[in-house]
Amino acid sequence: MILIADSGSTKTDWAVVQQGTLQRTVTTCGMNPFFQTEEDIAAEVENALLPLLDSDEAIEHVFFYGAGCTPEKIPGVKSALTRTLHPTQEVEVYSDMVAVARSLCGHQPGIACILGTGSNSCSYDGKEMVQNVSPLGFILGDEGSGAVLGKLLVGDLLKNQTSPDLKEEFLKQYQLTPADVIDRVYRQPFPNRFLASLSPFLLQHIGHSHIRQLVRGSFEAFFRRNVMQYDYQRLPIHFTGSVAYHYQEVLHEVAHSLGLRIATIHQSPLSGLVSYHQQS
Repeated sequence: MILIADSGSTKTDWAVVQQGTLQRTVTTCGMNPFFQTEEDIAAEVENALLPLLDSDEAIEHVFFYGAGCTPEKIPGVKSALTRTLHPTQEVEVYSDMVAVARSLCGHQPGIACILGTGSNSCSYDGKEMVQNVSPLGFILGDEGSGAVLGKLLVGDLLKNQTSPDLKEEFLKQYQLTPADVIDRVYRQPFPNRFLASLSPFLLQHIGHSHIRQLVRGSFEAFFRRNVMQYDYQRLPIHFTGSVAYHYQEVLHEVAHSLGLRIATIHQSPLSGLVSYHQQS
């Protein structure tokens, strides 16, 4: 049995591959070493993943691709996975950008982008990442991500930059008060997940001129501050992630306004990752 994981801050999708064939996929909570300790990750694997696997089948190899898996964080993630999954061969841990590049570009050069709870991008030469503009997280960067869209939304609503009716509808739909929002963002864990969970409200009201401009502005910032630092005029631009997938009409619209062309948009990189490892 080979396990391939695509882990973001919100959820982790696992592919179970046996003899080169995808058997099934399972989902657990997100695991991000910037927000969780090695013990937290080990507990999530042991309590949420292991019960979903066939205990009679030995795990041979684990390929884990995750948000927050920077070089300094990889050893802790690898340790947590090794002592809970006990693979007979090896645990390999890579960043989520390596996952996206391998999934979207395969063995061809291109620009690979993530728009999900967070955002990220890289230039890929068909074998490895050659350039990566730091995403900087949802406070300093993460343009176009669900967390930033949610942040911009509640900022505008609570500062009365939209109509009172829209603010009232939002607070009622999510059963929140302004004080609740402040508490969830500044005092509770995983504010990025909370903010990203609010972004679907934007999609529901994308016909509202203020809302559409908010989304367009964040997507334009993503292109200008990230994609346009690569060789974007020569390389195909690919996207994955829930925000890219569900907002793809607006994403294409913004790209076109900047003279860019998006090659593909996929909701999840997992199927592409499975294909990559099957070919490899």
